[in-house]
Amino acid sequence: MANPIALTVQDAVKASGLSRSRIYEAMRDSLPARKAGRRTLILASDLEAYLANLPTYQAGA
Repeated sequence: MANPIALTVQDAVKASGLSRSRIYEAMRDSLPARKAGRRTLILASDLEAYLANLPTYQAGA
């Protein structure tokens, strides 16, 4: 499947470019995650929304 609807934490790290620690931090603060047995899954749409809501880069700020 080219575009999965849910990602493991490891896949979310690869897809986003964020560190594993930052993903877990985001899950604690505002990134929803779901459990399927022992697996933690993040919906791709939730990850995209989280990334879209990060502050924009301001040169010289």
